[in-house]
Amino acid sequence: MSSAWLLPEHIADVLPAEARRLEELRRRLLEKARSYGFELVMTPLLEHLESLLSGTGRALDLRTFKLVDQLSGRSLGVRADATPQVARIDAHLLNRQGVTRLCYCGPVLHTRPQSAQATREPLQLGAEIYGHAGLEADLEVQDLALDGLRAAGIGQMVLDLADARIVRGLLAGVPVDAAVLHDVVAALATKDSAALAALAAGFPAEARDGLLALPGLYGDAGIIEQARRRLPARPMISAALDDLAWLALQVGRTHPDVQVGFDLADMGGYAYYSGARFAVYAPGASDALLRGGRYDEVGAVFGRNRPAVGFSTDLKVLALCAALDNRRTAIRAPWSEDLALRQAVRRLREGGETVVCMLPGHEQEGEEFDCDRELLAIDGQWVLRAL
Repeated sequence: MSSAWLLPEHIADVLPAEARRLEELRRRLLEKARSYGFELVMTPLLEHLESLLSGTGRALDLRTFKLVDQLSGRSLGVRADATPQVARIDAHLLNRQGVTRLCYCGPVLHTRPQSAQATREPLQLGAEIYGHAGLEADLEVQDLALDGLRAAGIGQMVLDLADARIVRGLLAGVPVDAAVLHDVVAALATKDSAALAALAAGFPAEARDGLLALPGLYGDAGIIEQARRRLPARPMISAALDDLAWLALQVGRTHPDVQVGFDLADMGGYAYYSGARFAVYAPGASDALLRGGRYDEVGAVFGRNRPAVGFSTDLKVLALCAALDNRRTAIRAPWSEDLALRQAVRRLREGGETVVCMLPGHEQEGEEFDCDRELLAIDGQWVLRAL
């Protein structure tokens, strides 16, 4: 018999120390996005199911909780990813002609955890640029991602680059049904060369050889030249490699402390991304801290097929690696009806200080806050004293 207060599996409360940490991260990353000119939007937790799961959102079907609206009788979904919602805002509510920069932060809900230790309620933060097809937008998003992680105290970052057009270029003209394509993508993601060879056995030699080369094409800047030698010189593939080389050069100039590499077999979000894509890794993290890239088809279902590029991260995962001082200094004060004391407390709080009043009978209790000063009455005046 389960207790009424137990939460569902992979769902957890966020207690004060962790909540302060998450809020600090949220503020730092959103403030960094604001400094780049990104505007904050807040998307609803619920939407009509056909809106959430249309277009690129179809990949979210199995991860989306579904319910019936008691007002309309229509099927609703709890968002599992905010990106399709932001695309809808760009397409239908803002409807701007030029470049639009949007950022967001809020919880999403998954029917199943992504891993054994993962939460089913990530706190997703992301930023997206709509309306510019050039690499300048890709680079800006990568710059913001790296600057945001740096503001979170993340060091020794590794930026991995890939491009969805490479596999599409290899398979252009090859009749591949959806099930086989799914298995090919899965084999590339796990670098399972044996499975890949079996799946591509009937493919034209050029496509087969190119696919079999991809699992070995990961590493430093030399990978691009290896790829030019080993992959077919098709326009789509050449354009992808040129773009990756340019992005790596620009990131290296601006972020010399970041290690830039390539993993041309990285297939995460293959059905979603349309061009260059990236992931950021750091010591202590078992998976990427942040992922992003170009997804120009994201708004097509909403009637505006605008260029789009962006990234997202789970702040709950990021908080495990962020180097933040979790302590919050504060001032301890007695509780009293004394008007002078109450006015002194108000002035301190209005000046940005945290003042914790010790309620009657609880003067000796510890607090979550690190009180390094106290408010004392000396010669009829309330003054601060270091502890």
